[in-house]
Amino acid sequence: MVLVFVEEVSERLQFTLDFVFSERKVIYQLTNDEQFFQKASQPKLNYSILSFTDCATLLPADVLFDVAIANYQIKKSQFGNEECLSFNDITDPLASIFYILSRMEEYATINKDSHDRFPAKASILFQFGWLQNAMCDRWAEAVIDFIEEKTFITLNSKTPPTEIIPTFDIDNTFAFKWKSGVRMWLSILRDWINRDRLRIESRKAVRRGQEKDPFDTYSYILEIKKRGFDVHLFWLLGDYSKYDRNISNLDIRHQQFIEKMASKVHLGLHPSYKSNTSNLILRKEKLKIDTILGRSTSISRQHFLKLNIPTTYNNLIKNGFSEDFTMGYADEVGFRAGTAKPFRFFDLSKNMLTDYLIHPFVYMDGTLHEYKNWNIDESKIQIKKLYDEVYRYGGDFTFIWHNETIADYRKWRGWYEVLEYTLSLRDGN
Repeated sequence: MVLVFVEEVSERLQFTLDFVFSERKVIYQLTNDEQFFQKASQPKLNYSILSFTDCATLLPADVLFDVAIANYQIKKSQFGNEECLSFNDITDPLASIFYILSRMEEYATINKDSHDRFPAKASILFQFGWLQNAMCDRWAEAVIDFIEEKTFITLNSKTPPTEIIPTFDIDNTFAFKWKSGVRMWLSILRDWINRDRLRIESRKAVRRGQEKDPFDTYSYILEIKKRGFDVHLFWLLGDYSKYDRNISNLDIRHQQFIEKMASKVHLGLHPSYKSNTSNLILRKEKLKIDTILGRSTSISRQHFLKLNIPTTYNNLIKNGFSEDFTMGYADEVGFRAGTAKPFRFFDLSKNMLTDYLIHPFVYMDGTLHEYKNWNIDESKIQIKKLYDEVYRYGGDFTFIWHNETIADYRKWRGWYEVLEYTLSLRDGN
């Protein structure tokens, strides 16, 4: 057991030490009793400005003891073998972990893209060249190594196992099937104007029952589930708009299909583009999916990865959600929160830890092909690097695909190979 001395115990501190020690099966105890700490014989970490003998000492920055979001001067520094953050010229790996995990830099930021999202390039991890590294885990292990080095005692920390978790966003249940009315005729008109012969012929064949809808990849998704993967689906049920264009949730066939898929895999809500700025819209969409499934839905991922911290999470919590899978970037692959491990949301606006569980993801299909313009082979190389990082430090290798991107159709032809490659990493390939 590690005994940690602090002059003040804070919720920020406990959250951070849980990530460092508890996640790695190392028991720790906090104390602010100077005499008790000095006399103790177990491995000791002094996280204060006081001076003790026979222990590891880290000089703390103010981050873990502040009650608000302060304006820190942040620089790149060095702690042991890892690059680290310094706050007002104090190098502090524990403060670094909290700063990244809590997403402090995203509160009240003016850095937003055209979809009102915090972009990867605005993050300190990207700017310091760390985004493809699980930095919070690296810092946690560096702290453990530091204690072992100073106390000459091995803590026997454990690396959590790595599980590959495929997730799929269902933005468009089908390309042509079950679509009718004005939307269908406008789509047909657009295809004729664009002389898109492939779509014209595909639509005709699907409507005649001669071909399967190109976006109907659900048997493939279920086959992945049968291979033992913990598959998650997130279904878009928002009312029709510019960025929310799925089949109507009022279609009984659609409802029955969603219910059928939910009986086989984990299924959650894909809150619409518009829901991110309207708690009323989110509440309506939560009611829709709960009604379809006949039970309360607890998991979600934001459409377009629209995440406004802390507003989005607080709205989801108010509406009965308990887990989110949005933590990642559209424009870059890597570790937005510096880890692949699920962690609880620390709400800095209230300076308190919540029970809301955040599941980070490491890459999205569209990031590879549309944002980075990598080809299939280049994507595999990048995915292997990310997987090796997660395997080294532990956590869930969670990633995003869409039912249409694994359809071997149009610009996504052949890209299911990248999904298969990712799944094969479980077997050491």
